[in-house]
Amino acid sequence: MTPISPGRPRSRSAVLAGAVCALLVTGTALTGCAEDPNEGTNGVGKLSAEQIQQRTRKAADSVDTVRLHGTVVSSGRSYTLDMRLKSEGGIGSVTSEGQTFRLLRIDDELFLKAGAEFWGQAGGKGKGKGDGEGEGGGGSAADAAAAEKLAAKYVKVPQGDPAYKKFNGFTDKDVLLGGLLTLHGTLATDGHHEQAGVRTIRITGDDGAGGTLDVSLEGNPYPLRLERAGKAGTLTFSAWGTDFPLKKPGKDETLDYGQQLPAS
Repeated sequence: MTPISPGRPRSRSAVLAGAVCALLVTGTALTGCAEDPNEGTNGVGKLSAEQIQQRTRKAADSVDTVRLHGTVVSSGRSYTLDMRLKSEGGIGSVTSEGQTFRLLRIDDELFLKAGAEFWGQAGGKGKGKGDGEGEGGGGSAADAAAAEKLAAKYVKVPQGDPAYKKFNGFTDKDVLLGGLLTLHGTLATDGHHEQAGVRTIRITGDDGAGGTLDVSLEGNPYPLRLERAGKAGTLTFSAWGTDFPLKKPGKDETLDYGQQLPAS
């Protein structure tokens, strides 16, 4: 057999393949169209969508801490979250309908810091124990002053208060991720993508109608971005396994509200 010399023309199929590759590179800024997109990754991109979901759940459960931020729509109401969570509690903010709530939970103790507008909803009836104000207190001026005083403090939320269950869920890593990291319908993979400079593999439920989840292809297969089913919000996840301090506010920073918190 005559050896192929370096100068011998390539076959028609090879020339065609090279032309297609060049076209892709020029037209879509892709590099190395023959490259394996999973080369140098953690390998989950080669798995089925069901296996990827199992791996990412396991990865999320394997570390104690995470930061999440974005929006969640629940019962027709939109919440903007920026929370750092760990097994013993969490800290961050939740914004809804123009009001921002600063949350801090350490074990079973939940503290809430809200603006004067929120506390003003109570009509000045709850001034907080030990704040030097009685109920009523002389009308709207006293009410406004009491609301401003409350806004400067962390208010400890009683466990029996309806607000405790509502806000506590935003500070619980297991509860929050358990409810969020679920795609609905038939699972499928939807190609390789990138989030904040990290290569990802995307999985979907019912072609995206049941949500989409981008999973890291670098290091551990952590979830990085979630689009919830039914346009119920988009969240990003970061700082997996990065510890942060949780410190109970001092006595001069806290007070007891003295009655049921306003509806929120």
